[in-house]
Amino acid sequence: MNANDYLSMFMGGGQALTPTMILASMGLALLLSLVSAVVYQFTFRGFTYSRSFIQSMVLGAIVTCMLIMAVGNNLARGLGILGTLTIIRFRTPIRDPRDAVFLFSCLGAGIACGAGAYFVAVAGGLFFAVTAFLLHVLPFASRRDYEGMLRFTMKTGDAAAEAELQSILTKYCSSFCVLGVCDAVQGEEAEFSYQVRLLDPSYRKDLVATMKKTGLYGSPVLLLQRSTVEL
Repeated sequence: MNANDYLSMFMGGGQALTPTMILASMGLALLLSLVSAVVYQFTFRGFTYSRSFIQSMVLGAIVTCMLIMAVGNNLARGLGILGTLTIIRFRTPIRDPRDAVFLFSCLGAGIACGAGAYFVAVAGGLFFAVTAFLLHVLPFASRRDYEGMLRFTMKTGDAAAEAELQSILTKYCSSFCVLGVCDAVQGEEAEFSYQVRLLDPSYRKDLVATMKKTGLYGSPVLLLQRSTVEL
């Protein structure tokens, strides 16, 4: 192969698959999907962090790369693979549209690599990763008024406790509002849920410790949105 053949292959020209091209396509799909997975992991700010979802992003890119190379320009083979995939039903819910976009980015990298469009795969993958990182760093489309949930129990009708609560929340939070109230301990106490935004993230322990110290509130717990939990 001369220089023009290699350039045509890199830009997505229809060349016969060789073992080197197959390994290069699979390796590039793996590398680009890892880049997207790392950016997703670094910029994730939800409540439920799923390790299996990130692994599925990387593995999905490799699978789509393999399928595209297997199909090639054969229509009958493509219809056969399509019929096979309809048997598989993915029942994992994707609650955040952003998760679906990251998954599609890895699948797109796999498709481009499988089709031999290496320049499209590299340029598109890197452009996507840089854009996702910039959107994470910049305050674009950010309207977050609250960043955590505070839960505790308090005696119903206790005016002193309510006044002390307002004083504590004003001291440690820039904004707060009642999210829900439900009866507890046979109606003698009520369980409160507040959405809060701390003045400083380091105030998390101070807020809970102050509420415990007063003795007016039972089992105060603060769950911050930025904390991640693997389920």
